[in-house]
Amino acid sequence: MIARTAAKMRAHLDHFSGSLSAGLCKSARRFVGEALYGIAARQSVRLTEIGRALEEVIPLAKTETRLSRNLGRPDLREHLGQAILREGRRKVGERTLLILDISDITKPYAEKMEYLARVRDGSTGDIADGYWLCQVIAVENEDTAIVPLYSALYSQAAPDFVSENAEIKGAMAAVSEACGGRGVWIVDRGGDRGALYADLLDAGRSFVIRQKGDRHLHWGFRTIETARLAADCPLSYATHIIREENGKEVRRRLEYGFRPVRLPEHPDKPLWLVVVRGLGEAPMMLLTNLPMRRNRKLLWWVVAAYLTRWRIEEAIRFTKQSYDLEDIRVLTYERLRNMVVLVNAVAFFTAVVLGTRIKLDILVTHLVTAAKRLFGIPNFRLYALADGIREVCARSPRPPSHQTQDLPQLTLGFP
Repeated sequence: MIARTAAKMRAHLDHFSGSLSAGLCKSARRFVGEALYGIAARQSVRLTEIGRALEEVIPLAKTETRLSRNLGRPDLREHLGQAILREGRRKVGERTLLILDISDITKPYAEKMEYLARVRDGSTGDIADGYWLCQVIAVENEDTAIVPLYSALYSQAAPDFVSENAEIKGAMAAVSEACGGRGVWIVDRGGDRGALYADLLDAGRSFVIRQKGDRHLHWGFRTIETARLAADCPLSYATHIIREENGKEVRRRLEYGFRPVRLPEHPDKPLWLVVVRGLGEAPMMLLTNLPMRRNRKLLWWVVAAYLTRWRIEEAIRFTKQSYDLEDIRVLTYERLRNMVVLVNAVAFFTAVVLGTRIKLDILVTHLVTAAKRLFGIPNFRLYALADGIREVCARSPRPPSHQTQDLPQLTLGFP
């Protein structure tokens, strides 16, 4: 059974690889197939581990050299990134949430990696050497099934770096263009920036952005700090939610309401400040350009959209943790950026191709069983799938004589 499951998984991964790499030269197409398989089979971004997964008869050092050479291809990142967006856009509707997340890859002991910069470790709060990671994850409101659309590594020490705002706006532009402008952008307090509002409003993109509280907004004929507006906002609606806190389920009452506002820099653009009490001492403040009115369902949709971001935080970390992205050891900036896109492609395969296609339901069942993981929270299913792929590949290795074939472009046919 494991051998059949492994064979089916490899066949689907080969087809997926062929779809992503169509248009590249023969050696690049072969490399993409080998890299995706090696990352998935070993849950590692180390070239040595990827090489071991290939089970080649030649010395491992020669395999690693070939992988390293191909990983440095300058056209790889752009090609694969666009291919993933083409496949993922089919899962993005008008109200699909597009969650933008900025995280870090810390390399505190690295010395020779190109363009190392100072980053803030999101786990400890410490400042260390490393790189920044910009991700865009699509998910339906109040759901947990993610679609990893975009992942880019960048460094402020790189010569082509402009600003973090430019990186964020570039990610938004790439995803929005691929998805035909569909989707609602969900951004945490780090997105409360004038430059981002200007870009979003000028492009006509829908958004929900959490507020820091110190921004001034027009309300009627007055200009008031967001925190003061929230303090006096009438909260006309209430509901109860169950939230996990310190390993226990806690029932909380949420009260919420809204006020029509405008940004002083964009007085002609109507916005709404949605205020939620019950999640902490201070109210949660969300600025949105989605039209609000006195309607419980409409207002709750915006509140739930931001709560969905919290709900899938573990899934957002899935790409970095499940494939041990912080263990990346390639030295050049181009290879680092290319590896991040390859890892995102493997995450897409695991979360979308295996996770949602009806034809693969039985395969998914076998992979979850092989993972031998007990889980109760839906997000952890992704980790179980990744572990399951590694398990079946280990128990039924890739045939040494396997050579990646020239695969035709494949449309994955998502429902």
